[in-house]
Amino acid sequence: MENHVTQISRDNLDDLREAFNKIDIDNSGFVSDFELQELFREASFSLPGYRVREIMETFLAGDTNKDEKISFEEFVAIYQELKSKELSETFRKTITRRDGIRSFGGTSGNSSEGTQHSYSDEEKVAFVNWINKDLAKDPDCQHLLPMNPNDESLFTSVRDGILLCKMINLSQPDTIDERVINTKKLATFKMTENLVLALNSASAIGCMVVSIDAHDLMAGKPHLVLGLLWQIIKVGLFADIEISKNKGLIGLVTDGEKLDDLLSLSPEELLLHWVNHHLRNAGTETISNFSDDIKDSQAYFYLLDQIASHGDQNHKMSVKIDMSGLNECDLDQRAELMLQQAARLDCRQFVSPQDVTSGNSKLNLAFVANLYNMHPALQKAQSNSNGIETAHIVGESREEKTFRNWINSLGVSPYVNHLYCDLCDGLVILQLYERVNVPVNWKKVNNPPYPFLGGNMKKLENCNYAVELGRDVAHFSLVGIGGENINKRSAMHTLALVWQLMRRYTVLVLSDLGDGEKVGDPIILNWVNTTLSQKRKDSQISSFKDKLISTSLPVIDLIDAIAPSTVKWDMVKRGEERMLKDEDKLNNAKYAISLARKIGARVYALPDDLVEVNPKMVLTLFACLMGHGLKKANR
Repeated sequence: MENHVTQISRDNLDDLREAFNKIDIDNSGFVSDFELQELFREASFSLPGYRVREIMETFLAGDTNKDEKISFEEFVAIYQELKSKELSETFRKTITRRDGIRSFGGTSGNSSEGTQHSYSDEEKVAFVNWINKDLAKDPDCQHLLPMNPNDESLFTSVRDGILLCKMINLSQPDTIDERVINTKKLATFKMTENLVLALNSASAIGCMVVSIDAHDLMAGKPHLVLGLLWQIIKVGLFADIEISKNKGLIGLVTDGEKLDDLLSLSPEELLLHWVNHHLRNAGTETISNFSDDIKDSQAYFYLLDQIASHGDQNHKMSVKIDMSGLNECDLDQRAELMLQQAARLDCRQFVSPQDVTSGNSKLNLAFVANLYNMHPALQKAQSNSNGIETAHIVGESREEKTFRNWINSLGVSPYVNHLYCDLCDGLVILQLYERVNVPVNWKKVNNPPYPFLGGNMKKLENCNYAVELGRDVAHFSLVGIGGENINKRSAMHTLALVWQLMRRYTVLVLSDLGDGEKVGDPIILNWVNTTLSQKRKDSQISSFKDKLISTSLPVIDLIDAIAPSTVKWDMVKRGEERMLKDEDKLNNAKYAISLARKIGARVYALPDDLVEVNPKMVLTLFACLMGHGLKKANR
């Protein structure tokens, strides 16, 4: 038999490198054996666990240095062998049968060699059903819905950008001013505008869109469409899974835990606590994951019964869950009976019986998150219940949320759920340095898992190194800021460092467009006023604190100067700052932010930042518009 090994295109090799780097968070050049399955998943080549273990056993047998680590070159060799004709036929049948993975071909724009990606049919079906339900009454989506979950209509439905914009607003209301969405006479240019608006808005709510552009979405590339939709849906599902939104979650503190432990949990971990809280009340076994532990549907039956029996702090339910399905021996049929009970709570979403019995962790996580959002079934927290004072618990500020979304949009690992506790080991900050072209010596960095004893000292060393880089290499102003401040989760000091990272990131594109000179505030301010003057606009600003900015008119005029015919002037309220009502200012600000994103500026500022004239965020907005304007002029 001829042993033909598939050649990998340059684009595909880049994709593999990107996937490898996501898993190799310490930049050691190696991944461990237990990370291999996740690496294959990142490379859009999902394999069941038993196959990965077989591959690893074969690899270790020939691993001469016996370090049980895989280099990028070794990973590529494994990947090539899997892609070879003889093996890929066998694996494709196995994967499709077991995991619902579909493969599709494509040709890279930079290479004539074919590339191949995979996508999950289960995810496609789940997302289509979710979108059909959520957007059923939206008049702008009637030409798209309902989509058929059993064909490829999802991938063609995103091409005009309307559906994506609407989904973003469902996940984070008012992210996009819908007056800006093109809904009529959709020529290619208008559809592209919508897609650019969707991508920049997705980035602003914390989605990582670095590897996606409007052309990918217009082409309906399945793995990119599903990846983006999952991020958008997940933002919405997790938005209210935090203690400041439901203080009843304080009741989830178990013996030996402190409130700080609960406050630092990710939404996934908080959901697990929530499920186990109800399972303990039911007197049954708890679970440790949303994959293997839920396959028999037992945890779900008891969870649904607890929710229906006890209701929540607002009302009791009249639904009585039929538990007889637990007697069904066939697990697929038992899962179906469980989902019929979930439907009675209007919560049959995201999973099929097969998704439950196969332990699809992503879709089961979505199922549980939706169940929590619909029926948290938690009693109202009392002050000092469990000895915990609840009054001081507040949600994140607008500034904190903006910074957190910016950080996550850059694809850092792990995902940042809580700005201070997730940055306290310095790892995310060090990744941000690399994003702003500050070199990091990863050999000096301590990586998790941290030891139980002395673990915090390892984190502190990372934070000290982060501050040292900021002071000595990036030349940030860090007077009075030490590594211990970041390590101890000091809001003031962490925000000061993160702001300087964000500012550097924002103006970096301006240095790239010029002669590499450092771009200061006066240069940006001068460009804004010069551009406005050249286009005969009278909305000049004296600084980034100018009260005229509260009307958003300088921003809207600047957008009109950069991209003529973009502004619909009947949408804009004009007048002096003291003449405009607060409502008019806010409407102008919403319109301005969405217009900026629509023309291609990746803006993280929010409408309230303009109305209140937050000089930091105002600076980033004008810098982004300047970058876009200069780039357009240089074409």
